[in-house]
Amino acid sequence: MVKSGVILLVLAASALALPTRFMDTLQSIFWTTLDLPRVEIGWTDPRLNGGRFLDFTTPRYGEPLNVIISNQSDPFILTDAGFRLYYKSIGFSEECLGLHYGHVHKADLGDGDGRKSEHILARQHYFSKWGTCWESIAGGNHFRAWKQNGSEIDTGAWFLAVSKEMDSTKNHMIIPDGYNIGRDLLVEAATSVSHWNGKWWQADVEWRRGLLEPGYKDINHAIAQDGRIAILTVNRL
Repeated sequence: MVKSGVILLVLAASALALPTRFMDTLQSIFWTTLDLPRVEIGWTDPRLNGGRFLDFTTPRYGEPLNVIISNQSDPFILTDAGFRLYYKSIGFSEECLGLHYGHVHKADLGDGDGRKSEHILARQHYFSKWGTCWESIAGGNHFRAWKQNGSEIDTGAWFLAVSKEMDSTKNHMIIPDGYNIGRDLLVEAATSVSHWNGKWWQADVEWRRGLLEPGYKDINHAIAQDGRIAILTVNRL
């Protein structure tokens, strides 16, 4: 029934000469178990405007955008400065000595900016001084973040690609099941009470399926993931 509805949508879209990017999205969904894009509260589905829930590590392969921080969250953390304080409260910080290691990933959030470079790369902060330097050596959890604030769609929501990686001797390869593990560790920290510089937060989470195809198709390192995306609403306490 759902697939027949997709066929009708594709035909209708063709007849109405809707944008090619939206047509491509409909046709790609037809052969998968994905849900059709719909109006969301707090963020916009990138697929509505040709984006996807994978970043671009290479022109084809990517890593899952497996956490979204909704714009229904504390407005402070939707700012760049506020978000940096917030992610410190859940155990992350900037890269070691401010130096970037690894590739710069791009993502298309369907906001009109096309494929844009990661806005933030944060790594697990093991201890107060140079804590992310240890993550760079020993491995651990990390995420890349993009803000949905393009020329056509500006929700201000944060889209995160979270994963747990190996140590530097393994070139920071993702550990087995690392996309699911990294996401779940971040969500666990976010849904607990966290604080930084006198500010306290706790997130509510909505788990969504049907946005990202489970498995390892087009996934960097061919590491399977379960297709679940965590939608976080971070509340100031």
